[in-house]
Amino acid sequence: MSLLKTITGPRDLDRLSRGELVLLAAEIRGFLVSEVSKTGGHLGPNLGVVEMTIAIHRIFESPRDAIVFDTGHQSYVHKLLTGRQDFSGLRQQDGLAGYPQRSESVHDIVESSHASSSLSWADGISRAFEMTGQSDRHVIAVVGDGALTGGMTWEALNNISDDNTRRLIIVVNDNGRSYAPTIGGMARFLNTVRTRSSYHAAYLSSRRAFDNMGAPARAFFRGVRGGLHGFLARFSNNEALYSNLDIKYIGPVDGHDMEAMLEALQQAKNYGAPVIVHTITQKGKGYDPAMQDTADQFHAVGQIDPETGESTETPGAPSWTSVFSDELLNLATGNPRIVGITAAMLRPTGLHRMAERFPNRVHDVGIAEQHAVASAAGLAFGGLHPVVALYATFINRAFDQVLMDVALHKAGVTFVLDRAGVTGPDGPSHHGIWDLAILQVVPGIRLAAPRDSTRLREELGEAIAVEDAPTVLRFPKGSTGVEFDAVARLDDGVDVLLESAQKDVLIVTVGPMAAMGLDVARRLSAQGIGATVIDPRWVVPVPRSLIGLAAEHRLVVSIEDGIRVGGIGTRIRQDLREAGVDTAVTELGLPDEFLAHGTRAEILERVGLTPQHIARDVVAMVLGSKLPHARPLPADRTDTGSITMRGGRAE
Repeated sequence: MSLLKTITGPRDLDRLSRGELVLLAAEIRGFLVSEVSKTGGHLGPNLGVVEMTIAIHRIFESPRDAIVFDTGHQSYVHKLLTGRQDFSGLRQQDGLAGYPQRSESVHDIVESSHASSSLSWADGISRAFEMTGQSDRHVIAVVGDGALTGGMTWEALNNISDDNTRRLIIVVNDNGRSYAPTIGGMARFLNTVRTRSSYHAAYLSSRRAFDNMGAPARAFFRGVRGGLHGFLARFSNNEALYSNLDIKYIGPVDGHDMEAMLEALQQAKNYGAPVIVHTITQKGKGYDPAMQDTADQFHAVGQIDPETGESTETPGAPSWTSVFSDELLNLATGNPRIVGITAAMLRPTGLHRMAERFPNRVHDVGIAEQHAVASAAGLAFGGLHPVVALYATFINRAFDQVLMDVALHKAGVTFVLDRAGVTGPDGPSHHGIWDLAILQVVPGIRLAAPRDSTRLREELGEAIAVEDAPTVLRFPKGSTGVEFDAVARLDDGVDVLLESAQKDVLIVTVGPMAAMGLDVARRLSAQGIGATVIDPRWVVPVPRSLIGLAAEHRLVVSIEDGIRVGGIGTRIRQDLREAGVDTAVTELGLPDEFLAHGTRAEILERVGLTPQHIARDVVAMVLGSKLPHARPLPADRTDTGSITMRGGRAE
């Protein structure tokens, strides 16, 4: 039997020898490559934290000692060591989550995968332990993949350093990267630590000297190695970064040396006060295809061939990200005022192409969305037009800056929100379902949602042309799919996708929900209900022509892939009432809940956002058996078509 199969919980590590722990690490790497290659997931980060995670669970006693991962995508090894070894459904509905999840295990504490929050959690947990007389419990924050570039970590460190009586260990997983190489002065400092010849030479010469003296000397060397780490750190000035924080510093430690990790963590545990353990690791460690990948060292992969690392997925239509990337480069080539900004997501958001062509016009600020947005306001003041590219879920973190730094100052800044709507396998914290509700309350903001690649290019150009207000362009994850040409474009830019002589239902679709709206209209037509389908293109502010069309129809149905509460449908209903239009509105979208991971189709089916479900409900509204009721037929139209209801279905 393999060693891994004997591990049902962290305390099973206690009976393994140091040599067996090394063998276990090798087994875990093989397991990760084999299993993640089938499902996709965060492979590179987890290959880099194998020894570190084993050492943490060997030295500390989870869940009594609280372990917090930042970011959570580096927790696969933690899952394996805490009894979760069925990875066949990783990131799939009813399978293991790709991040820590409390419903899976008592060993999982923080579920959110938004970076840089772990030290604040650790500060709070350790204070609670101390205040409730549980001073023998430890808190371990594993900070890595660029999380130290986020401002919250430094706010937390400032508070942690003000009270040095708590048992709090900060393990810095220093691999020099987030998605791509980590950005900023902090990263540059750690790079010098990682490569400083004085540290490396001192370490190697001392180790060789003791090795040459035989087994007793080697044992002595291991015994004093923790202290030696501290000496070497002082000798090569590695503590400079932390000297003003008044926190004990141990390191740098080779994060792939099991002995070194165990000894450093034991020292930290025994210290009895906050300690930083600085570990140097290699993202993708032990898997050549990952280590040779210069883009992101297999940060996140789809299904791949485990031998070669090549994708086994069938290429589809161009992705939304790639279409944006190409069009932004095209626009930037003709407009030198355009600059790009992102927060540690240069390649995932598609800004890398512009960066390759115009390296001085693209700024990656690290995991610092608030700074990115406020900096964009300054760039706009200086005469440029910033394009801030983020995942939709991460704009939540910078709302105050959008409101007070950009909108209040009428700055011409364009926000491009990738992965908007239901994103699927990454789970609750990565769905981009809040942006429409959150951002539409910003005075003067303009929100666009392209339905296909042609409209993406078109609306990006329109957004960048706005110089006196923030503009937002949002699109989903995945491929762009089918193009939907309009039968007419109204004076204010609204596209009519389908028009019926019978003005029963006006279907307003947001972005790629156009396909669903057209499907619903066809189903309604088969039941004798006439439907007009429009794509506003710019959903905020609500176009005037939409209000006019709503007045001509008996019922308005809005379909969006954001939350219903405070969504675009709500905005439409409010604007109709303000205009004196009494047409009923049914706002269809996502519930205000945290959506579990699964495919987009599975999630939409679960919440009832499918053409079949929508058409059935709309038929009931037209018949007057479900709220909101459609307006009565006009006097010159008393036919009810062929609508009948059988068994709750429209026939």
